[in-house]
Amino acid sequence: MAQLSESFLDELKSKTDIDDVISSYVSLKRRGSTSKGLCPFHNEKTPSFTVYHDTQSFYCFGCGAGGDAVTFIKRIENLDYLDAVKLLAQRAGMQMPQEGYDDSLSKKRRKIFEINRETAKFYYSYLVSPQGKTGLDYFLNRGLTMKTIKKFGLGFAPDGWDNLIKHLKSKGFSVADMVDAGVVKVSSKGRYYDFFRNRVMTPVIDVRGNVVAFGGRVLDDSKPKYVNTSDTLVYKKTNELFALNLAKDSDQNGLILCEGYMDVIAMHQAGFTNAVAGCGTALTNEQVRLISRYSNEVILAYDADEAGQKALKKAVELFKQTDIKIRIPSLVGGKDPDEIIKTYGRDKFKGMLEGASNEIEFSLLELRKKVNLNATQGIIDFLNEAVKILAKVSPIEQDLYISRLSNELSVEKASIKSQLDDYIKKHRKSQSYAKKKAVVTESIKQNYRISAENDMSIRQYKAEERIVGLLYKYPFCADYVKDFDIEKMKSPFTKKVFSLITERLNNNLEVDLINLSDRLTDGELGRMSGIIARFGESKNPKQEIIDCIKTVNNEYENSHKTSSENMSDDEFRKMFKAKDNT
Repeated sequence: MAQLSESFLDELKSKTDIDDVISSYVSLKRRGSTSKGLCPFHNEKTPSFTVYHDTQSFYCFGCGAGGDAVTFIKRIENLDYLDAVKLLAQRAGMQMPQEGYDDSLSKKRRKIFEINRETAKFYYSYLVSPQGKTGLDYFLNRGLTMKTIKKFGLGFAPDGWDNLIKHLKSKGFSVADMVDAGVVKVSSKGRYYDFFRNRVMTPVIDVRGNVVAFGGRVLDDSKPKYVNTSDTLVYKKTNELFALNLAKDSDQNGLILCEGYMDVIAMHQAGFTNAVAGCGTALTNEQVRLISRYSNEVILAYDADEAGQKALKKAVELFKQTDIKIRIPSLVGGKDPDEIIKTYGRDKFKGMLEGASNEIEFSLLELRKKVNLNATQGIIDFLNEAVKILAKVSPIEQDLYISRLSNELSVEKASIKSQLDDYIKKHRKSQSYAKKKAVVTESIKQNYRISAENDMSIRQYKAEERIVGLLYKYPFCADYVKDFDIEKMKSPFTKKVFSLITERLNNNLEVDLINLSDRLTDGELGRMSGIIARFGESKNPKQEIIDCIKTVNNEYENSHKTSSENMSDDEFRKMFKAKDNT
């Protein structure tokens, strides 16, 4: 692949500050030459995500994500390398070069966006045409207005095998690109057909306004009831939230998380413009992290049926791993928000949302269902578990809940407080020890895993990583590896990085992550960022890299020694002949 020019990347680097870029997505606290915050790539309550100003890199000690500003934008925005560079260039007021790089992947993404947009227009046009009356009646009978139907771009897929194919062909799109977009499928006999047929359609639009996927629902009882776009180059269902493109601009506080598209659409029509939903899948860690980018509070308005309550409990567990505040309403009078709004109206539903309990109240309510509070033993069992819940909140919240429980259960407040203090004291030390042990254990496991994968000793693994770290930090060290045989390295990763760095240094080019980010995978960039993050100053880089090279050479020689027990007679005689000649 032709690469972006050095001059362009150097200018982009000079105009891009990684701290400013990441601060748009993550709340960072500056600490000298670094900034820290909660990692946007995994759920955590204690910050392990660090931005390094001197190296313009980031690294998470919790999940291993790392890289430069380009890598960050790639991951956070779900973009390929060139689109991430374009976004940063636009941010810096720079124009992309007109040529000199391979943008075929970016062109493919743009083509899919164009197909999806044209497909959405086709479905909407069919819905409002005389032929689409059945689909339009379905939405109108669900209580939706034409204004809402247009706002969400709802549509209807014709009951035919190639209606969409013919339409998209007339617009100049190839069938192969339609397949890549997920709107057309190929049969076992090699025939192309429209994926969505005779279904009311809901387009999924990302936060940048691109149509990325579709959800289709049948109008009768046929199966499957719902069909959704599979993952494509522009869409991964675990990463998207339906209607976030609208909810992010809402003037209402927080987000309301629902289960289905129709719940969200009905809520928006009723004025709850901060409602969103998952995209045909149970809530995921990626969606929780996406929510955290736009709000620090979420109301979980899940369906009241068994499946909805099961999904609710899973969602609560996911949000517990973050600092997002959650509230849970008690939905009565209907199985879901859509039905409740239709039956009782907007104000009744609004009251349910306003009366939503927080995570602690929800946990205590769930606990109440498991015990008999009319019995002494039930009260004892309840309080024994309640203190474990209250241990997670602030002293002020603890005092309020203890007062409430004391009044409700006729138990002295001092007794509950004493039991809570004992629990906190007992578990604080064990939790601290467990956390430190987990970090050390994970580090050891990681070292052994990588060394085992490459059939190498920890000693060699450390030496190889130190070599690439020294070359990155102290470019003059390249003078001491000119005669080094790279084939003596066992790790494909260090071989690759060693080659990339020495190639640049031998051509008098600077070595920065931005210059490597199109040549390394996200995982490799994360590992390299980890090496940089853990890299301390070397008192004698020259001697250290010489020692590391010696270690790799020795480990190579030791691993290639031939045992005399496995030698043939000729090999044995040759070995002694060689010794006699020395």
